[in-house]
Amino acid sequence: MISNEQKRKAKEKVKTELKKFIAIAFYLWVFLSLFEIHRFVILREANAASLSGYRLGFAAINALVLGKVILIGEALHAGERLREKRVIHSVLYRSAVFALLVVCFEIVEEVIVGVIHGKSVVASIPQLGGGGLEGKILVAIMAFVVLIPFFLFSELERVLGKDSLYSLIVQNTSKSKAA
Repeated sequence: MISNEQKRKAKEKVKTELKKFIAIAFYLWVFLSLFEIHRFVILREANAASLSGYRLGFAAINALVLGKVILIGEALHAGERLREKRVIHSVLYRSAVFALLVVCFEIVEEVIVGVIHGKSVVASIPQLGGGGLEGKILVAIMAFVVLIPFFLFSELERVLGKDSLYSLIVQNTSKSKAA
């Protein structure tokens, strides 16, 4: 039988994980949307494109899926190898590990969808970044750079504590306060 205390702890854990998931998905959605806007601008420069090429909804769905991938990776302690080293080393390492995880997940996801739709595994491999190994590396580099601020924030929160980081961010930093 589950005690009331265990139920309360389980509810708190779900609430915490849901907040974390929403924050991750929102962060990713902002960046994926910016990439879509950038793509739209580039296509529009090439020819007068309509808004039909703009896939903001796709960016939201992808952010939700990738947010879950990041949560699962964190639950499996991916990228925590350098956690006790300098914050910058931990941030860069985690960003690299999760960028690779995101690219691998994208490939696996597209292969599964392709196979479900009757394509061969080889035909289902996505043409990330324009295709080929170079395209996959370019997407991994973009994911790496996008994840640096995210993991920097989460590492600072871990090192400083949530309240200290929040205070540091929202605190009035005028010189009159320091005096």
